Amino acid sequence: MISVQEIESACEASRPLDFSRHDVEAPELVHAKIFYPYGFPTEVRTNASQIFTHYQELWGKFEKRFDTDTIRVAVHVVEGQSTECPPAPTYRVMMPLMVIVADSDNYAIADLAQNKTQVTVSWAAVKHSQYLRYFFLDSTACQHISTRHTTPVHAGCVALNGRGVLLLGDSGAGKSSLSYACARAGWTYIADDSSFLLNGGSKRMIIGNCHQVRFRPTAAELFPELEGLEITPRSTGKPSIEMPMTFFPEVICAQTTHVDFLVFLNRNSEGPPELVPYRREVARNFMRQILYGLPETRAAQFAAIDRLLTAEVFELRYRDLDWAVQRLETLAREGS
Repeated sequence: MISVQEIESACEASRPLDFSRHDVEAPELVHAKIFYPYGFPTEVRTNASQIFTHYQELWGKFEKRFDTDTIRVAVHVVEGQSTECPPAPTYRVMMPLMVIVADSDNYAIADLAQNKTQVTVSWAAVKHSQYLRYFFLDSTACQHISTRHTTPVHAGCVALNGRGVLLLGDSGAGKSSLSYACARAGWTYIADDSSFLLNGGSKRMIIGNCHQVRFRPTAAELFPELEGLEITPRSTGKPSIEMPMTFFPEVICAQTTHVDFLVFLNRNSEGPPELVPYRREVARNFMRQILYGLPETRAAQFAAIDRLLTAEVFELRYRDLDWAVQRLETLAREGS
């Protein structure tokens, strides 16, 4: 606020005063750039060009694949009241809004009906790239992609000779390790533990982030090439080894594949190693539990899951990783 005396002085000096922007307004967004996360057009506007560096790391390797309505993202960077890394945020869904709040300087609001997200983050958050990307930037488009256009599936995905296999299971089930083990054995790598099933149409098409892979630190015991690589503390508290797939030039990568088989992983089975049929109803509820969104988008996602379940569903009981890869190879080649 300008005091009355300051206004008087300005008027006496015939000095114009600019009240075009209120003090509580977020910074003006003067930079704009288009990205294509998972192939979907997304326009990012911001007042800080440094934000584009983070988005380039997240989405820069994706090319345009879909002619959908552009997702609109606004990122306001403010000074903030702290120089420390902000706390982990809280998530709330209040349809049609998805709200993410860490503190008074770091929050985001995604309007799922309007296909846009507005973000305010502090410069302190910008300095902590893992925090910024994981909690705020990556979700700015993914919230819309995973409700409007796709159905997210907690699964890794690999393909052999054009036949895709989804590897499903709880956190720690071994999805990333088995996905990578298949990839180093000559399979095509699509995703390690997060896949997106395209809504609509008649095909069972999956898209994934084939440009990175994430391991638990214990994966170095299985794969000698990971020995000595940096362990990154995840924003969620779980340490991991996160690597771009360019680190493994021999691996074949693809952003999409058609799914022929769903395989639930069970590496703690007491019995003999085997691949057995699995209940579709369990698979259906496992995939439905993570969904949220508008009623019409939920209906499209439920239909996409039912379409996905026209593929064969199995449980893979194993302890030896090499055996698991060989058994999946037989499945992909022979269909059983």
